Amino acid sequence: MNEIKVGLAGFGPAGSFFHAPLIAATPGLRLAAVVTRDPAKAERVQATGADVVDSAEELWDRADLIVIASPNRTHVPLATAALRAGLPVVVDKPLAGTAAEAAGLIRLARERELPLTVFQNRRWDGDFLTIQRLRAELGEIRRFESRFERWRPVPKGGWRERGGPDELGGLLYDLGSHLVDQALHLLGPVAAVYAESDVRRAGVEAEDDVFLALDHVSGARSQLWMSAVAGQPGPRFRVVGSERTYVKWGLDGQEDRLRAGELPDAPGFGVEPEAAWGRLGVEDDVRPVVSEPGAYLDFYRGVVAMIREKAAPPVDPEGVVAVLEVLEAAKVAASERRVVSVPVSVPVSVPQPGA
Repeated sequence: MNEIKVGLAGFGPAGSFFHAPLIAATPGLRLAAVVTRDPAKAERVQATGADVVDSAEELWDRADLIVIASPNRTHVPLATAALRAGLPVVVDKPLAGTAAEAAGLIRLARERELPLTVFQNRRWDGDFLTIQRLRAELGEIRRFESRFERWRPVPKGGWRERGGPDELGGLLYDLGSHLVDQALHLLGPVAAVYAESDVRRAGVEAEDDVFLALDHVSGARSQLWMSAVAGQPGPRFRVVGSERTYVKWGLDGQEDRLRAGELPDAPGFGVEPEAAWGRLGVEDDVRPVVSEPGAYLDFYRGVVAMIREKAAPPVDPEGVVAVLEVLEAAKVAASERRVVSVPVSVPVSVPQPGA
């Protein structure tokens, strides 16, 4: 079958380090064109063999699939335009700024009978895949602790740190989109949210130190930390089950390897060294457990199946609506210093083309 031509909107860190190399390494996909007006970025795009264009609208006639990796505030308008142009769409997280906007995109995709999915790549982190493999040994998961903490005392600048609310910058929508998605994917819907959100660094306008506490409908609790000012980060995961506890330090290595220019289809790309493995057990009866290989490529393999075989999307956008409901509740909880109930979403059906 012919390759699926991909049009990529945006060539910042998300587009250049994540999407472009993953697309290039996925059988059945070809990066055809990229939107960027930056001369240095344009040179890097041309080195891949893709065309450089000045606007997203120029992608519509060049591509069979649109990938949106532009600044967060542009996700909804660009996804809307691409769907109206009759094209399947992949949107980097966050899908939208509100659950209502996300539901609107889902309705549009349903009306046009077009596939829509969201790049929640952290579902394919090796340590998170390991937690899912260990569920039987953990027993009933009662507490899920998850951290994405860094030490960046000097701001990098840019819209993620300096932009106002309309930019959808800050750690809540950046890292929180991942941590909340993992919590819901593992433990199901959330009934209530408590949040703390602060700006700790001079010259930064968006939150850079955030804590969320989620009460799941199941009775489990998630505690999520995201920070740019943690000089000694806590464990990446601490999962407390009725039978055993799993503790894992250090971040999944796929992002660092992609940033270093390693090919995501190279042998051993997602494999963690033994020193990075987590530990499972209770008290003195604790053992290291082999980490599952990280598998970001599985997302784009799922995208190919979604388009060619009319398979389910690798990330169901309906589930991302629930993530956004939690993030919206967290904003209210932090500003009003109270626990906020999360509404129960009305499911939005997303039939595949031809269904």
